[in-house]
Amino acid sequence: MIQKVLIANRGEIALRIVRACRELGIKTLAVYSEADVQSLHVQLADEAICIGGPKSADSYLRADRIISAAEIADVDAIHPGYGFLSENAKFAEQCESCNIKFIGPKSKSIKMMGDKSIAKDTVKKAGVPIVPGSDGPVETETEAVKTARKIGYPVIIKAVAGGGGRGMRIAHNDVSFAKEYHVARNEAEKAFGNGAVYIEKYIERPRHIEFQILADSHGKVIHLGERDCSIQRRHQKLIEESPSPFLNADLRKKMGKAAVKAAAAANYENAGTIEFLVDAKGNYYFIEMNTRIQVEHPVTEECTGIDLIKQQIHIANGQKLEFDQSDIKFEKHAIECRINAEDPARNFAPSPGTIGLYYAPGGHGVRVDSHAYSGYTIPSHYDSMIGKLICFGSTRKVALERAYRALSEYLIRGVKTTIPLHKAIMSDPIFISGKATTAYMEDFLNRTPTDLFL
Repeated sequence: MIQKVLIANRGEIALRIVRACRELGIKTLAVYSEADVQSLHVQLADEAICIGGPKSADSYLRADRIISAAEIADVDAIHPGYGFLSENAKFAEQCESCNIKFIGPKSKSIKMMGDKSIAKDTVKKAGVPIVPGSDGPVETETEAVKTARKIGYPVIIKAVAGGGGRGMRIAHNDVSFAKEYHVARNEAEKAFGNGAVYIEKYIERPRHIEFQILADSHGKVIHLGERDCSIQRRHQKLIEESPSPFLNADLRKKMGKAAVKAAAAANYENAGTIEFLVDAKGNYYFIEMNTRIQVEHPVTEECTGIDLIKQQIHIANGQKLEFDQSDIKFEKHAIECRINAEDPARNFAPSPGTIGLYYAPGGHGVRVDSHAYSGYTIPSHYDSMIGKLICFGSTRKVALERAYRALSEYLIRGVKTTIPLHKAIMSDPIFISGKATTAYMEDFLNRTPTDLFL
């Protein structure tokens, strides 16, 4: 059984893992960069080891240093959190070869589902609908144009090894396609070291809906419902909620079964997410699988009452899931707002610096996952997210009202944040109606005065 876990991450997710381990009686080792010496997870873990300089490439992406720290501290397992090395099949394989449990899927599954063309082929064989597109990467512009014409414009060009909106471009005709094809390849090469791209039909104004999966090593796969992640800016999620205000009971049941099929087809183990695009008619299409815990996992936890980080650890221990699909009940509605150190009034410019005053909201139905505090200096080297506000209640209306109230109480001084933006969204009639699609943010920003974000 796991006695000690190395947390190969930083920020709020690292702190979240520390807390789950402490409740399970498991010791924790925090690894950190020179820029993160002040971070709460470093202060609250049982042990901490500095593994390099401020840049991710010198610390959190250095698998060799993380493995060395694990061996020095004699840990049983490594939890990768999200981002960094969490979906790196080679890192998972290194853990396996060193007899260190990787708290996540097997390296083979990460590799399979991390290659989007292989992932699509895998789930297609299992009978899961996919977006019409190319059969794998397209190597030349000539081949790519022919494929785009066959699919029918508009199309979206995506990096095979992509994520986070990088290496992703939309084309509406042959002229724009030629330009965007090369831009996407260059972005993919710079971001992932792999310039391969594939092409899909671009579904206009869809919903982005993902299903949370849990799978043990004994063959049981279940889902814990969906999260609607349609509120995005430049393919980066800002707000997530569960359940989706768009799905009815029948569509939820069909998509849940499809998500389980997709995970089973990959022989998946541990926590993961099956992501779909859903059009206005309720047609749904698999787009990818995230082989890790998600940023937005708390909304599922609050809706189901299941601690996903603890479940990850139980599964890594070889334990069976203690519940069946019929045991999963959805009794609440939850909404998560990502609180980023950005200035929405200045085109979301990063706002690193030292927090003067930090006061997190509380009260019934309010949860804050954050590593920030008064006097904490937000580094400029990493993602700008400094916390997540999760509000929940018996209905969506209650959750929305609670979120607006909590945002009004959330005080962060010394840096700009997205709190005013979220507050404006929570009172926006279109968002309140539940009819927002992935096109919502562009429209909202165009019609909303920036002085509301000050």
